[in-house]
Amino acid sequence: MAAAEEERFTHIKHGKRPIPFAAYELPFQAINYCLQEAGIHLRDVDRIAYSFDPELFHLLPEEGYGQAKFYADWDPLFNTYLNNAPEQLRDGYPHHLQQRFAHCGDLRPKWHFVEHHVAHAASAWYPSPFGSAAIMTIDGRGENATTSYFTGRGNELQKLSEVCMPHSLGILYEIITSHLGFLHSSDEYKVMALASYGHPAYLEQFHSLIHIGNDGQYTIDAFDPSRLFGPARIKGAPFTQQHFDIAHSLQKVLEETVLSLAWWLHSETGQTNCCLAGGVALNCVLNGILRDKGPFENIWVQPAAGDAGTAPGAAWWVDRQVLSNPVPPMEHVYLGPGYSDEEVESLLQWMKLPYRKLENVAKETAAILASGKIIGWFQGRMEFGPRALGSRSILASPVSADMQQKLNEIKDREDFRPVAPVVLEEEAHNWFRNASSSPFMLFVYPVLEEAASKIPAVRHVDGTARIQTINRQQHPVYYELLQEFHQLSGVPVLINTSFNTRSEPIVCTPKDAISCFYTSPFDALVINSFLVEKN
Repeated sequence: MAAAEEERFTHIKHGKRPIPFAAYELPFQAINYCLQEAGIHLRDVDRIAYSFDPELFHLLPEEGYGQAKFYADWDPLFNTYLNNAPEQLRDGYPHHLQQRFAHCGDLRPKWHFVEHHVAHAASAWYPSPFGSAAIMTIDGRGENATTSYFTGRGNELQKLSEVCMPHSLGILYEIITSHLGFLHSSDEYKVMALASYGHPAYLEQFHSLIHIGNDGQYTIDAFDPSRLFGPARIKGAPFTQQHFDIAHSLQKVLEETVLSLAWWLHSETGQTNCCLAGGVALNCVLNGILRDKGPFENIWVQPAAGDAGTAPGAAWWVDRQVLSNPVPPMEHVYLGPGYSDEEVESLLQWMKLPYRKLENVAKETAAILASGKIIGWFQGRMEFGPRALGSRSILASPVSADMQQKLNEIKDREDFRPVAPVVLEEEAHNWFRNASSSPFMLFVYPVLEEAASKIPAVRHVDGTARIQTINRQQHPVYYELLQEFHQLSGVPVLINTSFNTRSEPIVCTPKDAISCFYTSPFDALVINSFLVEKN
């Protein structure tokens, strides 16, 4: 019925930093939204699922790599916070949310701690389109596991094996993310983009660290990146060819390692389908490699594959233990707040802003885009997960090569960052090699040579694009906008990037959208049926 991330309500990216002494913070605003959408109070909820099990959490040894010593010192407090989460939910809510949280009684009998990687696996398996599948989850760490393997059939989810701390492909990627001057557990996608500008100059160094077994296991040696690559880049410092090459080599060794694990999982299960989840499954370049070079015929990635997705995953897992009803396939992720025309117009009037109501939203917006303008696009219910998929997007025409740089400037993003296209589902194969349905922007596809000159703004330096396909059932007005733009320009493609600026979460409310619009240099805002333009 509803799903949303805490960051969208608090304006704090990712809700909080993933540090042990922040474990007490619960997503009260997001919980309040879900309760509100259902029209219920917290006391009406029958079961509460929490995607981490403190009984399975082991204190880290001081040896290992990364921040093991730092976390080991805080782990006892971390575990205390986890164990007391039911009491924190009962008594720690913000006062302004009292209406839906007060007098909920003892929550312990309703509370279910779910193993983190089981929650990841459930989030990928239950809403997938498959009758049976192999499942692979890869992230930084859960309680102790960092990579886990499962099979799924019906309501059954069976664990095969797992790789445990301190050996973690996710943490390896985090360490190099920090070394390159980015924020770990946040900016790994920037390293993925940076990799396209480099060469595999450091592949041998990474190969020497990673040791792959024959049974889905791997180990990673403890290492100091400064000893391997020299001093870490400071945020804001120029990028050098060495930085590009480090990122490229890291990305390549990740692809090679996960591909090897996928071949083992295929041989172990005999499955033709594979479901992926965990933060590493948001690496759309890796997903493309698994699709093109891996053993599985079909791959499905849970669209909120990071830790946000463990919330519905844990809920489905607990629910399946009680009920046997199947989870319907996930056709879309428009599960966040939506707002009526009356609510939007009332706000525009209250803020004393000039606006006009559009007679045909898709047709008139397409004309604005065809004229080369950049718009904020706010339509329907907000997307769940990290991608803007046409409800909270910034849209622009892809036909001018300089549009990518314009958008990076507008959003205050790094110059090397690509922008992604949305394409009519039925036209995708005419513009991107072997493209079919890809509604969640989780795979890259090569741009066809004959199409490259027509949509240069969305073609990354490596010749690929992270596409979103759209059909009428998923988002009617968004689909109609693409149709109208196709008629005007001959191109069934638009640039679709998230409606936010640097370090800010994607906008949630009409007020968020208006604030972002008026503090950013784009041209127009189409919010429900209304158009707001700048002079």
